[in-house]
Amino acid sequence: MSPAPVETDLDAFVEQAGAWLSQNAPSRRSPKSEQAQVWGEGDFGVAVFHNLDFDEEKQLLDDLVAWNARKQQRGYHAVDWPVEFGGLDLTWAHAVAFNRLEQDYETPRSHELFAVTKRLIAPTIARFGTPEQKVRFVGPLLATETLCCQLFSEPGAGSDLAGLACRAVRDGSEWIVNGQKVWTSGAQFAHWGLLLTRSDPDVAKHRGMTAFMLPLDHPGVEIRPIKQMSGGSAFNEVFITDARIPDDLRIGPEGDGWNVALTTLSYERDRSEEGPSGAAGGSWEQLLGTARATGVTGAPVIRDAMMRMYVHRRVENLLNRRAADLARSGQPGPEGSLGKIFWTEGMRMMSDVVSLVLGPRLVADVGEWGTYEWNEHVLGAPGYRIAGGSDEIQRNIIGERVLGLPREPRVDRDLPWKDVPR
Repeated sequence: MSPAPVETDLDAFVEQAGAWLSQNAPSRRSPKSEQAQVWGEGDFGVAVFHNLDFDEEKQLLDDLVAWNARKQQRGYHAVDWPVEFGGLDLTWAHAVAFNRLEQDYETPRSHELFAVTKRLIAPTIARFGTPEQKVRFVGPLLATETLCCQLFSEPGAGSDLAGLACRAVRDGSEWIVNGQKVWTSGAQFAHWGLLLTRSDPDVAKHRGMTAFMLPLDHPGVEIRPIKQMSGGSAFNEVFITDARIPDDLRIGPEGDGWNVALTTLSYERDRSEEGPSGAAGGSWEQLLGTARATGVTGAPVIRDAMMRMYVHRRVENLLNRRAADLARSGQPGPEGSLGKIFWTEGMRMMSDVVSLVLGPRLVADVGEWGTYEWNEHVLGAPGYRIAGGSDEIQRNIIGERVLGLPREPRVDRDLPWKDVPR
C-alpha cells in the first residue's frame, strides 16, 4: 500500500508529519511532561564543535545519512525544495514546522559537514550551476548521498577572504590548481569540496576568483585533521598540489567566484530554519534544565541572567524569521549578518550563564548528567565568532549594505591582486 499524499495545508501537514515521526523515531518528550528534554535521559549534546574520535564521528555521519535517507522516502529531507530535486515544493513555513517537530524526537544530532552539504552547497549550486551540474549535484547533496565541504579559508585569507592565494591556471579544458585551505569542517569525511581559487592575479582581488567542485579523492589532494583544544578534530588543512580539474566542474562564470562565495556565506549566516531548541552549542531548554537540576534558580543573579538569555533567544528567533522572509524573495542578503552576530553573542551569553549556574562543576567531572558536558560548549563557543565571517566583518556588512554608511577605507581596494603587499 503506497503512503498517502503529503498534505499541503500547513496544519494538516504538521499533523501528518508528526504521525510519521512518531512511527519512525522515539519521542524525546516524557509521557508525564510536555518538556522536550527529559532530564537524565538520552543524549545531552551541547558541544559547539564535535569532540569525537574518527570512528565515532564517522558513525554519527553514517547515522545522519541513514536518517536523511528515511526522510527522503517521504520528501521530508527537502520540504521546501522543488520536486525536480526530490523535494515536496512546499513553503518555508512547512520546512520550519517539520524541523520544530523533529526536535521532539530522538534523531542523530547534526554535524557541520551535514549542514554545509544541505544548507550551503546545495542551494549555491542550484543558483549558479549549469543544468547538468544541478542534475548531477543538487539532488544527491540534499539526500546526502554526496557530502561536500567548503574550501574557502586559507592561512593568509580568513576574514579577508578575497585575498586568497590558491591558484587555478587554465590549461585547455582543465584547470591546474595549487594551494592550501584551512579550517575546513568535515573534509576528512567529504566526497567533494566547493573550492574557491585565484584565477586571475592581474585584476583586483574580488574580481579574479573562480569556484569549482573538487573531488577530494582526486590526485594531488591531501587532508590533515587539526587537533582542537576541546579535544576533537572537526577542522582540517587541505593541501592541493597540481590537481587538474575539468572546466565542467567550474561553478559560475570564470572570474565570478566572489559572488559564489558571498552567496554561500549568506546561506551560512541564515539560521532561520532551525527549530526553537537552537543549533550547535546547546538550547534554552537544556540551560533551563541544568539550572533547575542544580537548584540555583532561586538566586536573583541567576534569574536575571536566565531572563536576559531567554529574551536574547526570542529576539534572535524573530530576527531569523525576518531575514528568512527577505531571503525567500531572492538571493540571501546582508540581513543574515545581523542574525549571525546575534547568534554568536547568544553563545557567549550562554557560556557566561552556564558558568554562573555550574561553577566548579564546569571544570571537574563529578559524574552528574548534564553538567560537565557544558565544558565543551564553553571551550568551543569562541570559535564561532570567526566562523562564517568574523563579528567585525559582519558589522562592516551591516554598516555598508544595510545602514548605507561609507565603505571602510582600504589601500588595496583597486590594486591588482599580484601588487597587494603580503
